[in-house]
Amino acid sequence: MKLGMLVLSGMLGLEASAANLQISPVMIILRAGQGATGITMQNMGDTPVYGQVRVFLWDQNNTEDVLTPTQEVVASPPILQIGPKSSQIIRLVRRSSQLPSRELSYRILIDEIPREGEGPASGVDIRLRYSVPMFVQPADERIAPALAWSVYRKDDHWRLKVRNSGTLRAQIGSFELSNARGKNFTIAEGLFGYVLAGREREWRLPVPADADLSGTLAVKANINAKPATASTVAALE
Repeated sequence: MKLGMLVLSGMLGLEASAANLQISPVMIILRAGQGATGITMQNMGDTPVYGQVRVFLWDQNNTEDVLTPTQEVVASPPILQIGPKSSQIIRLVRRSSQLPSRELSYRILIDEIPREGEGPASGVDIRLRYSVPMFVQPADERIAPALAWSVYRKDDHWRLKVRNSGTLRAQIGSFELSNARGKNFTIAEGLFGYVLAGREREWRLPVPADADLSGTLAVKANINAKPATASTVAALE
């Protein structure tokens, strides 16, 4: 499953909401020694909400985020029925007590589904989909991302490749590039994307094809909500 198909993804903040359904938190982190946690779903509307909860291992394959069904983390209950003006806690339990050497990444997908008799004649009518990122951290509290940035030109477009050789994910936001002549290119004002621990991610940059990104570039971004700077030299491929 490709992550780009999701309707609503996890984001920075304390709470995500759509229609009359609210979810908190929007990011889950299991620290060393913590084997379980929960998500609270609150129905603010006047009619019941029904849903299905599934857990996926989240990996990255260069240009794509890839989701694979997993039983490493179990969600309970897997089927939701939340009454009007009511809430439901989804309990998430990690089945293994073994700590990883680097951060593990998951996505909790919650699909809002119709009641029996409300859907189409065939298939499942998915009304809203929520995606909550979940991370399981190793025991070493010194975990951190270690990023290498590459900008290159291919097929008349500028592309970005970021390798994370560290043990912690890198959430990239408020991202801009500056060329040697001091011209700034705003790539993203908010969330740009993730590079998971030990993975490499590639994007087509949202700049004009004739943008001057040649030579040495200054990188400025928020990494895991903290300001960071770097530099790279653009290349042709």
